[in-house]
Amino acid sequence: MDLPAAWVEQIQKIDWAELKEKVQDYGPALKVVRGTWSKESLKEISEGKLFVPDEVINDAISQGLQKRPQQGLSSLVLHSHENGKLDIQASTAKGELKLSGKIKEFIHQGDKTYMVYHVQQKRLPGHGLMSWIFSWVSLSMVERMVGKAEFTDALPVEISHNDVKVDCGRVLAASTFGQTSFHGHRLLDMIEIKGATPKEKGIEFQTELHIPDDVRADLKGLLKSKGEETGAGSDGK
Repeated sequence: MDLPAAWVEQIQKIDWAELKEKVQDYGPALKVVRGTWSKESLKEISEGKLFVPDEVINDAISQGLQKRPQQGLSSLVLHSHENGKLDIQASTAKGELKLSGKIKEFIHQGDKTYMVYHVQQKRLPGHGLMSWIFSWVSLSMVERMVGKAEFTDALPVEISHNDVKVDCGRVLAASTFGQTSFHGHRLLDMIEIKGATPKEKGIEFQTELHIPDDVRADLKGLLKSKGEETGAGSDGK
């Protein structure tokens, strides 16, 4: 962990609007951070494990489908289980499509972001909507960490036997989060995802924060300035 827990809590307490004049250069990045990470999620990410409930992921999928309907796909729902299984249920023009499997890999590191889902069935269904289904699934899963990512075409999907690999790198790099920098460092490079494990009613992501030294120094300065303004001092050193 690159930021002490006390810093994480104090950073979330800062009223960035009051510091607008002092941090004009950082304003856009701080706005994106505030809009992407809640105090609780930032704390979890910094501690190495972020739990995202199924209902949060399913709500993101539902909102995405409402905003950009996909012909032949009326609903898409995930169900996570304590035994590590992730079920995917889709309502399509051809009927109900049900998949059960495990997340073999979920990686985000710089411009490399992908998920590998292993379908635990004898044969992966040949379905024209598979690319769209896994595009929605993968992006909605990562949304709580890197914000919303817009896409007009299905993401690149490779199917090998019963493994489905979805490449989210290009879309995330083009997102607001991916295009935003703090002190010359992309926000997208400050968070790493090492894996994802389905639990009961949610998915736990293994994460790391990578805060460059110069960014940490700036955050220290902001915290110190805020402490001096409020008379609170800088106890969260």
